[in-house]
Amino acid sequence: MAISRRKALQFSGVFVASTAINASTKIDDIKTSKASKTKTEYKAPLPPAKGPRVVIVGGGWSGLSIAKYTKIFAPNADVVLVEQRHEFVSCPLSNLWLVDKIKLEFLTHDYLQAARENNYTYFHATATDLDRENRILKTSNGDISFDYLIFAPGIDYDYSRWTSDIAFETRLRQEYPAGFIPGSEHITLRNKVLNFKGGNFILTVPSGNYRCLPAPYERACVIADYFKQKKLKAKVILLDENNTITIKKKGFQSAFDELYADYIEYHPNTTIKNIDLDNKIVETEFDEISFEEAAFYPHVRGAKILERVGIAKDAKNMLEGDINTLTYEVKGEKNIYVTGDSRPMGFSKSGNTSNSEGHHVARLIAQKINKDKKIIWEPPTTTCFSAVSIAPERAIYIYTQYAYNKTDETFDFASTSSSENWLKDGAVNASSIYDWATALYADMFGK
Repeated sequence: MAISRRKALQFSGVFVASTAINASTKIDDIKTSKASKTKTEYKAPLPPAKGPRVVIVGGGWSGLSIAKYTKIFAPNADVVLVEQRHEFVSCPLSNLWLVDKIKLEFLTHDYLQAARENNYTYFHATATDLDRENRILKTSNGDISFDYLIFAPGIDYDYSRWTSDIAFETRLRQEYPAGFIPGSEHITLRNKVLNFKGGNFILTVPSGNYRCLPAPYERACVIADYFKQKKLKAKVILLDENNTITIKKKGFQSAFDELYADYIEYHPNTTIKNIDLDNKIVETEFDEISFEEAAFYPHVRGAKILERVGIAKDAKNMLEGDINTLTYEVKGEKNIYVTGDSRPMGFSKSGNTSNSEGHHVARLIAQKINKDKKIIWEPPTTTCFSAVSIAPERAIYIYTQYAYNKTDETFDFASTSSSENWLKDGAVNASSIYDWATALYADMFGK
């Protein structure tokens, strides 16, 4: 049946209610008005919750795992995943995409599929604020009431050690992105690599617990191999703030020495003092290094939303003292959690770690919903494959769990095993990269 133009306009109209405030109204009265404190602007377009509502902010490896497994462990829960992206693009394995070794389709997955398969709701929006007293998460697409709230928003970059000039920081982000937050910066970096004509290509490694410890070293290897296959007169300059390679040292160092002696120049214990973007020169404590291209990876910090909503005093310090490191609960709250790469524990900021951690946090929440007895702390696991060459494909591997030291309340590595002989085991490890990724994607997006 045809719809009249009048009816169509009625359907598409947006009605905004506003209240005119007389000039004589006292500002103090407005600020202290109870109604103005508690009234929400507008509700999110979601059906009424049919059980305890669990809201998860962030659809990364941790958030996806929590959404799925909360429904498994507490089927009566009403689970809503709030994510600002339309589709999931994996940061793990993206180094292989940078050098045209895998297709983007392998890294890209469907939030709607994950929600359909696992009976929760994917809600496309950006979290903007939090009303703790009334248990309301404010988003760009409306307010959501919750019984339990999990923040898994990932990292932001911290450029403060390099500059306090916001204009210069903007240039770094836009012209030489780090490539550790999926999306446009990965595309920019890939184009830099594939279109490189020769010269120095600078990569950096920050100190501290940055996202994916082995990834900068893997990136150096695969880019160097790509340049090598193209027979470019090129060199990857790897500037590392750490005293030495932070993880899988034996495997990466031997690859640097034996495979890429002419293509990788590794500078440990190197702090950048100045970056001249106009003349393309990096000044360190020891040298001035010119470059044709670069990807500057700064320090990382907890996502800024955690400060904005009042959870973290200073997310640059990764929430130290702000959450219970065994239960993931925000201090002073029993229904708000922080997980994934924003949490302060010394676990590796990696996909596998966040995924296994998500399983445990889901059990913690389900235990409260189901009123079960308290569960025992379960450490996350880190399983990590890193490519050291692309032609032929070879990789190295590490697996570790974590132990909690009650005396000083810290976490240490435990039950660690590795395979770093890329000459002997490299082909098997490289094949395992794809098996590992396929299994993890299925865990998050399949039934």
